[in-house]
Amino acid sequence: MSISDVTPPTEPRPDFNKSGIKQSLRDEAARRRADVHAVRSDAAGAALAVRFLDAFSGRLSGRVVSVYWPMRDEIDVRGLIGALATAGAQVVLPVMAGADLPLVFREWRAGDELLPGAFGVREPADDARVLTPDIVVAPLLAFDVAGNRLGYGGGYYDRTLRDLRAGGAIIAVGVGYDEQEISSVPGHTGDEILDMIITDRRTLRVGK
Repeated sequence: MSISDVTPPTEPRPDFNKSGIKQSLRDEAARRRADVHAVRSDAAGAALAVRFLDAFSGRLSGRVVSVYWPMRDEIDVRGLIGALATAGAQVVLPVMAGADLPLVFREWRAGDELLPGAFGVREPADDARVLTPDIVVAPLLAFDVAGNRLGYGGGYYDRTLRDLRAGGAIIAVGVGYDEQEISSVPGHTGDEILDMIITDRRTLRVGK
């Protein structure tokens, strides 16, 4: 799958019953992720980087790839960040611009300063160059094989992917531990579907 092959979803998903079901799933998914992280965080990060490079083999040079700086028990993508730079990609990290706004992506290179942002997220400095990503790598609490992502509830990545897809074709990649898969993520009209999911053990191409 190339960047030009990806088209944005055209139909919204139906609203789900907002009775606390999704928050209960988040709580359970967070516990599961923490358990796995405690057992094999180092090996998983390295395996994820290998899988990601294999999935985009020969198609990373000159691309702008948004990753994230890991916190708590998110799968560690710092090895992937280094591998992307070696492959010729420009790495950007997301910056929160406001509670109801899409994320902004600022360039980051090894040795650049990272500053504390909202919710404890580490972000590039304000003078770092803003770039539009071709590939967006998103952390998650859970996923299903249809490409649905269970996030943290703020809607930042959904707003951001919607905004980016309105301007052109991108590839949205959810990353995490293999055990973060669940049978079905409940959705609503504001959710955006992932194009790929890469774990430490599998690569899933949604719709393929």
